[in-house]
Amino acid sequence: MSETAETYDEGDQGSDLNRAVGKQVKVLRERAGFTQRELGDRLGYGEDLISSLERGRRTPQAEFLVAADELLDAGGLLKATIEDVEKAKARARVRHPAWFRDYARLEREAVEINFFSMVTVPGLLQTEDYARVTFTVRQPLWAEGTIEQRVAARMARQEILTRWPPPIVTAVIDEAVLRREIGGRKIQQEQLRHLLKVGRLRSTTLQVLPLRCDENPGVDGPFVLLTPRGKRQVAYLEVQGASHLITNPDEVRNMAARYGAIRGQALTPRESLALIENLLGEQ
Repeated sequence: MSETAETYDEGDQGSDLNRAVGKQVKVLRERAGFTQRELGDRLGYGEDLISSLERGRRTPQAEFLVAADELLDAGGLLKATIEDVEKAKARARVRHPAWFRDYARLEREAVEINFFSMVTVPGLLQTEDYARVTFTVRQPLWAEGTIEQRVAARMARQEILTRWPPPIVTAVIDEAVLRREIGGRKIQQEQLRHLLKVGRLRSTTLQVLPLRCDENPGVDGPFVLLTPRGKRQVAYLEVQGASHLITNPDEVRNMAARYGAIRGQALTPRESLALIENLLGEQ
């Protein structure tokens, strides 16, 4: 990381959600005239657990939310939080390698993400099978458990593409990446179809850097530009398992200018999707 790196704090989204749900439970309990012990007795839980839930120190189970909603006449208010609570629990189970965690935090906060990819499809746009291959072929070999953990973490990151509001995502992918059959033809075909689907999202723009482009400023390799909410744009490099988060404004500005030049030499979004469709037709 650059010596002039800016400090970024990680927000504990799961804890924030637990506290919000806990406050709702407390308000509903008090409105119904129950003490924490009385609510626990009626629902089959201990007083200490009710106290912990109301303070956001415990994650409520779906069964508790359903039962409490009905007992406290919440009208579906608590039941409506179940999906978000389950998603938060799933995110809590995801474990990124230490060297990737800074980037993963910033990606969750991003309002804009820009990829330039020359080796593989960007992880945020990969299918599960494609992602698994990229981890399986690593040298030295990884244990199966490690591979599945990394795949799960990569798939969990993709939630940001469908949340609201989604970040603005642009990606310039070298044509060679689209033609290389990583994992075999079937997996590559599925990946191309997925790119077509993602490329048609209103928040996502895909462009292909054609093979015939013999002079482009991207020869130094792939990179990511990322803008967290309310913070300055940063750049991210990852090569041979080593990562580098760049926050120096001058360095980031240079990379942003380079990305703009690359986009200018790439096919238009419409031409790029047509190329991907043609590649599917050839296979």
